[in-house]
Amino acid sequence: MTSSIQYRIAKAKKEELVEGPDDAAVVVTLGVGDIALDPNVAYMTGKLKAAGDTGVLLRALASGEIAAALT
Repeated sequence: MTSSIQYRIAKAKKEELVEGPDDAAVVVTLGVGDIALDPNVAYMTGKLKAAGDTGVLLRALASGEIAAALT
């Protein structure tokens, strides 16, 4: 299993910017207006949505990988 992450930034109801492989272990979705938030805070408040392997997600949040990818 891969430990990659796909990022989806929702610009509008049916318009998203997608970065990362289609077979990613985790798919992270965040609204364009919430990009400035700390990813950990966004996840805890429900603004950052994630689907897939929770372990991969938590390691990426702890290491700062998601924060770096969203900047």
